Amino acid sequence: MNKNLSKRIITSFILSTLLLLCLFFHKYTWLSLIIIASIICLFEFNKLVNKIWKKKKFPKNLIKLISFSYLLLFIYSSNELYNEGTSLALFILLVCIFSDIGGYVVGKTVGGKKLTKISPNKTISGSIGSFLFSIIPIFLYNFYDGNEYPIITLVVLLSLQISLICQMGDLLISYFKRKAKVKDTGSILPGHGGILDRIDGIVFGLPFGLLLLLIR
Repeated sequence: MNKNLSKRIITSFILSTLLLLCLFFHKYTWLSLIIIASIICLFEFNKLVNKIWKKKKFPKNLIKLISFSYLLLFIYSSNELYNEGTSLALFILLVCIFSDIGGYVVGKTVGGKKLTKISPNKTISGSIGSFLFSIIPIFLYNFYDGNEYPIITLVVLLSLQISLICQMGDLLISYFKRKAKVKDTGSILPGHGGILDRIDGIVFGLPFGLLLLLIR
């Protein structure tokens, strides 16, 4: 097994375990984790912005303000999802996680035509893999609960829409990394780069997942 892939798997396991422990242990452990992650993400993103707009204060400060405001929205959305029920929060999290896994696994295994010039590592097959894997949590919930909930079109569409947002969020961060001429947003996570590299899909998926639930 590729050494980098081994690091990625181990790091993913540790992060997923930490995420689940904080989610189910207490509301404040969940909120504390989200706040800490958001602060690190903001720090990493600001480094990208500083590299892109070194001497241009207005665009640099404007984008920093927008990113700060958005991360406040992310924290608020994460708290609201918890208030709606840990089961619902877990479902949206799993959709984001499986979407990311599907993109990586299928993209690396199948390969093929590139999705966009923004991120050379992204492929069309990987994008399709993200959509397909995002549906897996629906079956996991059915298996876990044992109630055999009907897999209605609405739930499938919700998962696919969240996957789309996750992929767009990933591409947005990739765009900024490309503009800053860096491979990763940081180096805190072995095999993953920075925190923002790892949770960019979740950062966008949770708020939009909550929004989609509210408007339906």
